[in-house]
Amino acid sequence: MVTYRTSMQIVSDLLTVTEESGVSGINVTSLLTKANLSHSRLSKFIDNLTGAGLINKIEFDGKNAFIITSKGKQYLESYKNFQTLADTFGLDL
Repeated sequence: MVTYRTSMQIVSDLLTVTEESGVSGINVTSLLTKANLSHSRLSKFIDNLTGAGLINKIEFDGKNAFIITSKGKQYLESYKNFQTLADTFGLDL
């Protein structure tokens, strides 16, 4: 049986990968690969995450990189805490 990720899980994956990239940020290609998304789906999520202030887009030498904001780190921490709580009750998010 194939299990699909929810939008919340994808957001968590994107924020985690972006946070792990550090202060230098992560480029689009690496983000696509590590988050396992198509370019069109990634674009929609990037628009939402930047609009919400969870990540910032940095343009350098004609290329884009993304870094997580402090708000994004808070969101990710809250999501992980909630996921842990849900797991203790046997709930799938």
